[in-house]
Amino acid sequence: MKDIQQKLKAARGEKPAELVFRNGKILNVLSGEIHEGDLAVDGGRVVGIGSYEGERIVDCSGAYICPAFIDGHIHIESTMLSVPEFARAVIPHGTGSVVADPHEFANVVGLKGISYVCEAARSIPMNLFIMMSSCVPATPLESAGASIDRDDMFLFMHQENIAGVAEMMNFPSVYSGVQSELDKIALANGKRVDGHSPSLTGKDLNAYILAGISSDHECTSLTEAREKLQRGMHILIREGTAERNLHDILPLVTPVNAANFSFATDDKHPADLEDEGHIDHLVREAIAFGIDPLIAVQMATINTARHYRLKNLGALNPRSWANIILFDDLQNIRPSQVYFKGNLVADGGRNVWTDSGTADPSFMWDTMHVHNFFESDFSQKTSNGKAIKVINIVPKQIITTGSIEQPRVQNGMVVSDTERDILKLVVIERHNALRNMGLGFVRGFGLKRGALASTVAHDAHNIIIVGTNDRDMYFAALELVRMGGGQCLIENGTLIEELPLPIAGLVSDQPLHEVRRKVDALSAAATERGCNLPDPFMTLSFLALSPIPALKVTDQGLVDAEKFELTDLFV
Repeated sequence: MKDIQQKLKAARGEKPAELVFRNGKILNVLSGEIHEGDLAVDGGRVVGIGSYEGERIVDCSGAYICPAFIDGHIHIESTMLSVPEFARAVIPHGTGSVVADPHEFANVVGLKGISYVCEAARSIPMNLFIMMSSCVPATPLESAGASIDRDDMFLFMHQENIAGVAEMMNFPSVYSGVQSELDKIALANGKRVDGHSPSLTGKDLNAYILAGISSDHECTSLTEAREKLQRGMHILIREGTAERNLHDILPLVTPVNAANFSFATDDKHPADLEDEGHIDHLVREAIAFGIDPLIAVQMATINTARHYRLKNLGALNPRSWANIILFDDLQNIRPSQVYFKGNLVADGGRNVWTDSGTADPSFMWDTMHVHNFFESDFSQKTSNGKAIKVINIVPKQIITTGSIEQPRVQNGMVVSDTERDILKLVVIERHNALRNMGLGFVRGFGLKRGALASTVAHDAHNIIIVGTNDRDMYFAALELVRMGGGQCLIENGTLIEELPLPIAGLVSDQPLHEVRRKVDALSAAATERGCNLPDPFMTLSFLALSPIPALKVTDQGLVDAEKFELTDLFV
């Protein structure tokens, strides 16, 4: 610790501390109580609680003094914002730290994408911890732009801001004991290994945990979360944009077991960041649900810090970093001021810091390498009257179900059926011009006209398109190639709305409000054409995620995500 003698003098009261918070109510997540006392800060750290003099005094006027919040699992790229712009979006909401897995960038540009996030983290007033991406690509059933193996991961694991090994998405290979996956887990060497095991139960779950997995953020039901909790997993209760699991899992939280729960957003869109907030939103929702406010704050702070072994974070005690939020209402927590290492970074909901970073993402501007394709490539011949397997969207979840349906056929071709809401879904490989194109059908969009297309398609991030007719789907793919990646809506061969995402086809170079404006315009245009999903492009982005049950489509074809294998469209 730098200047330890000066800090010790301040702690002993022999010299004024640099900063003292006075007349506030300290929300103590360690003792589980609220008490009075000055909070003294020196050199960016808390040095004491009691009665102190300071060079600067913050009169809290009765406000609560609380540790800043921590997001236990997020993919920053899913906000479609650059790292500095993401920080500007969440810091006023009281976020002091995030544990991020940059595997979206990694799936497009490999280790260089992870290096960019590490570099960008140095210029923002927020702790950004990296979980080293472990599944690039997520499974062999999709074609990513890069691959990362155990040796690649080893190059990063020694870095101080690497908190562990990121979610092990290929969970069948883990519980089956495939050596390459066990080797990745072994790299953690005392750091955490995140899980990703939707619907995994029983003895296979036991084996998954035995292999070294310590957490899970994929619980979608109380039953699933209870079994994983009983087996010793730390449960990251997720409430993002497409994944809304908070109210399903909160009934499991009690004062006895609450230390085993944290909050995570995983994937959060710009509109939700502006309208709802970040981890503060989850805290408010938990309190409104009936969770004791102190427990809700513990889940957003100390629980997460302890699980990920984040030194000197998550609480306000001597030696901890002075990441602090002030707020007035314990039942409706809305930060009025936010401090990072003792420096004011947000005041009244506004950022008061300036990004001085030099991290340059321009190397990720050229990531659209697509083979020549034609409108006829989007057609699908019928198969002697056979039924087809249809993906069914589950509202507010990223899991899907499957059903068997008789297709609509025109001129010997299976086509979209808007009357029954069964639309064609296509994924085109975009990284290495492999000429791969997968095709399936999906129910749940409600779209009556046009096509939606995106280069945000977890996790390989190929082109994904859903549409009512082949022509609009074809033109949508052409538009994505023209703009260098992004999202668009096409009708009658005409561009209606678009959001360019030039950074790896995932992230905008524009500020939050501009990204949000374009996202809203795309959603409104989809709604005008019959779409009944609140965020259709977020839902679309997960329909290519091959490790998530039950049916998905990748560039390689229709995937049975429960058996982890490709399956035929026709029954």
